[in-house]
Amino acid sequence: MGHKYSQYSVEDFDKFDCLKLSKSIYLVLLFVLRGYLVWLMSVTNMQDRVGIIQWLYPQTALFYLSLISGTVGLFVVLVISLRRPEAKNWVRVSWSYCRGLLIFALAFDFIVSLLGFFYWQLLSVSWLVMQGSVIAVLIYFCFRSKRMAINLQEFPEKLPE
Repeated sequence: MGHKYSQYSVEDFDKFDCLKLSKSIYLVLLFVLRGYLVWLMSVTNMQDRVGIIQWLYPQTALFYLSLISGTVGLFVVLVISLRRPEAKNWVRVSWSYCRGLLIFALAFDFIVSLLGFFYWQLLSVSWLVMQGSVIAVLIYFCFRSKRMAINLQEFPEKLPE
């Protein structure tokens, strides 16, 4: 069991002796939650509250669908924030499915982009290919990240005093 931790130093562990979360998780969350980030940027813009949203999402349905795909990411953020030793059982169970939830959110996001391309003709082919490439790389990171695999196996436990 100790050999999987051999490449990590003391700084790589949190206060519960669990490996700190993989940067891959944060990258996927940043990508999946970009609709919410755009929404926050537009809300804080006092000059033109909807200008940023209209610039990035010319069809309002694309923005709303991006928010819907981001709800899975919000659920993962909730699970991460509740991940502690005294967590409820549903948090423990949900934690082990976070990789699948993130991949589902990425796939749904790509389906939304395909819908925007084929149904509304809003996205260019190059934009669709770039977004598909980013999603493919993020899914690859989800499957290949050893740190993420360790993270999903661990759950914080109370340490003896």
